[in-house]
Amino acid sequence: MESFEGRVAAITGAGSGIGRALAIELAKRGAHLALSDVNAEGLAETVAECDIGRIKVTSQVLDVSDREAMESWADQVVADHGKVNLIFNNAGVALGSKIENMAYDDFEWLMNINFWGVVYGTKAFLPHLKESGDGHIVNVSSVFGLFSVPTQAAYNASKFAVRGFTDALRMELDLDDCGVSCTTIHPGGIKTNIARSARVDDTIAPVDPKGRTIGDEFDRIAMTSPKKAAQQILAAVERDKRRALIGPDAKVLDFIARLPAALIQTVLVKGAGRRGI
Repeated sequence: MESFEGRVAAITGAGSGIGRALAIELAKRGAHLALSDVNAEGLAETVAECDIGRIKVTSQVLDVSDREAMESWADQVVADHGKVNLIFNNAGVALGSKIENMAYDDFEWLMNINFWGVVYGTKAFLPHLKESGDGHIVNVSSVFGLFSVPTQAAYNASKFAVRGFTDALRMELDLDDCGVSCTTIHPGGIKTNIARSARVDDTIAPVDPKGRTIGDEFDRIAMTSPKKAAQQILAAVERDKRRALIGPDAKVLDFIARLPAALIQTVLVKGAGRRGI
């Protein structure tokens, strides 16, 4: 996809963070937008920023874990815009908990959004993308889809699942030669609110003795702005990359993930122990 001009792009999780940044960047490049988010207020703010007059912007308050709602939204996007060329399955949540303490309800909540939301978005939009003859699916995994860390088992599981699902999808699309492709996105630390809005088990110790929260620590170490992340994601789509590492830390962590598991896990265990986890 050499240009986004005149294309129709659907984005989940468009009310903030990477989703909002993608919407703004695509609007600047002349793409028409179909935006969704579970947060009506945040979604309305994104729509206001993208409504620049020369493009069409539609929006839908949407829970991506609702399969019927996702299927209905995909059909509505085509009804509103006449076609759809891109789906960015971006919506995601976080959960901090040791497996022993993790509530099943919390685990299912995260998987329903982070994994099943991607599956529903992919399957709901794929027939429409094929019909357009020029489509692309962008599924957001994480650097935590490359290696695992303590207290992030649910998040790791969902993001590894997105990676495996999208890798298989890419090969199937290559076999079909149908004009549709896909890319797996592995962001590093992006300055969004995902850590602050995460569900965190109260048995996890503070990040440091001063009592800084996980959100505070994430803000300190996150290296990449949502705008920069969006630009790198769109560049990956233009180049039809199979996987894209977003941010300099993602490239470093991808290298680390290739080291022997015993070495990586020993270092992570020691680090977690020093933090009182």
